Amino acid sequence: MAKILVVDDDLSFCIMLKTFLSKKGYEVVEAFSVSESQKIFRTDEYDIILTDYRLPDGSGLDILKEIKSIRPETGIIIMTGYADIRMAVQTIKMGAFDYVAKPINPDEILLTIQNLLAHRSINESAIKKHSPKEDKQFIQGVSDNAHEVKEFINLVAPTNLSVIIQGDSGTGKEYVARRIHSESQRSTKPFVAVDCGALSKDLALSEFFGHIKGSFTGAISDKTGQFEQANGGTIFLDEIGNLSYEVQINLLRAIQERKIKPIGSNREIRVDVRIIVASNEDLLEAVKRNQFREDLYHRLNEFSIFVAPLCDRLRDLPIYANHFLRQANRELNKSISGFSNEVLDIFNYYPWPGNIRELRNVIRRAVLVEQGSTISLKSLPSEIIASKNRRFNNSVNQIQPENLRDLKEMAERELILSTLEKVRYNKSKAASMLNIDRKTLYNKMKQYGLQM
Repeated sequence: MAKILVVDDDLSFCIMLKTFLSKKGYEVVEAFSVSESQKIFRTDEYDIILTDYRLPDGSGLDILKEIKSIRPETGIIIMTGYADIRMAVQTIKMGAFDYVAKPINPDEILLTIQNLLAHRSINESAIKKHSPKEDKQFIQGVSDNAHEVKEFINLVAPTNLSVIIQGDSGTGKEYVARRIHSESQRSTKPFVAVDCGALSKDLALSEFFGHIKGSFTGAISDKTGQFEQANGGTIFLDEIGNLSYEVQINLLRAIQERKIKPIGSNREIRVDVRIIVASNEDLLEAVKRNQFREDLYHRLNEFSIFVAPLCDRLRDLPIYANHFLRQANRELNKSISGFSNEVLDIFNYYPWPGNIRELRNVIRRAVLVEQGSTISLKSLPSEIIASKNRRFNNSVNQIQPENLRDLKEMAERELILSTLEKVRYNKSKAASMLNIDRKTLYNKMKQYGLQM
């Protein structure tokens, strides 16, 4: 059953259209303004949005722009008076499927809806045949950072520039890299992802450049390196900051010369690969600490993209949550329809230290254990439910300064708490920022009741 959102400020017209389309087997929801429609389609998915061009707080163009940025597969039909037809034609050029002129002929609008659904069915069949599976996993958010990331992807994808993607673990850096590749001229060539954090020094050289049989103990056969596998396409080096200095030197040489030499071989292999790297730490700061080579950094930093943590772009959370809910329903053969208001409140309050990856895992688990029709509090992990009470208790049990010592301790406590929140409760990062070791940080947290 197709879901349709009707947007019009004429209440009687909305009711008439909803009644007519419901009798034809469609599920219909109505909204009476741009802002009301945005609240609805940001938290639920619709096959079609049927909107008047002129609305009290904007126009159908505002709806078109936003829905195409977050769910481009949604079909838009514009309803318009004769005086607006020229503008309606312009909206079709911007992505609307069609327009119908007012006064509305119910049979005409029904035919337009049927044509849209048939057109989308054909397109989806073509996408299944020709599109790489991983490209479907990129979900466009609506936050300022999400729009910036999208603009940067569109800008840099057609080029061959090397890209550094910066962001905390779990924010979706690899999805950004895959999106850049899929929109580039190399999209038909391989995309090879390498987790640098899992590679030792010796293993990294073999993984990158390959080796020949007998070149070292355990080399029982020839191995093709990832650079050669990615030839003509893109290689994505995740958590590149974990590579040793020696490996960084070899990597720089390969990038500059566009040649690799497998371990134990005298033969050089010419490769043409685009380099995209990612890091959950500031590589420039790592350069200053002599933990990352400055020449390699500048060779890679032809373009940079920052992916903000989930707690800094909560407008995107409902989009990701509903996407992961649909995924989990399909995977686990469930039919959970949504989230309770209490769950949504906690989702907006929780700091999400694991970012989008944590959100996905939490929803997947909740769908598995939920017995009702919507995700309820009892289906969430205990640490998420406890976090709200824990942070509340931390805020009300503050030290009341009565002397200079108490004042100093209160300031120290607040500094530690704000630093922990800033780094999403990553204690190693917090200790580094506070210029203390982890043991000292744990002792301070225990002293001030900040056990998290």
